[in-house]
Amino acid sequence: MRTSERTAGEIAEAFPVSRPAISRHLRVLRESGLATVRADGQRRLYALDPGPLEELDAWLEPYRLFWARRPAAPDVEVRRDDRIHTDQLRASHDSVP
Repeated sequence: MRTSERTAGEIAEAFPVSRPAISRHLRVLRESGLATVRADGQRRLYALDPGPLEELDAWLEPYRLFWARRPAAPDVEVRRDDRIHTDQLRASHDSVP
């Protein structure tokens, strides 16, 4: 759907869920304005509507600088601190005659 219109059947082939589940998801996407549908004879073709996502992207923009500058996750910080401590111990052992 991201690059071109797809039928519900084509979309369903890409996921390990039932076709009724795909139909429910498509309805939610359509009702929320994230997808569009058009009739092509007996087929219904679905496409993503980037408009609402562009609005969300614009709303998130001021927060990106904050997220980019925040410290890494705590477990990453602990591993980084452990590595620094290990490097310091090695350096002090290497400098002992």
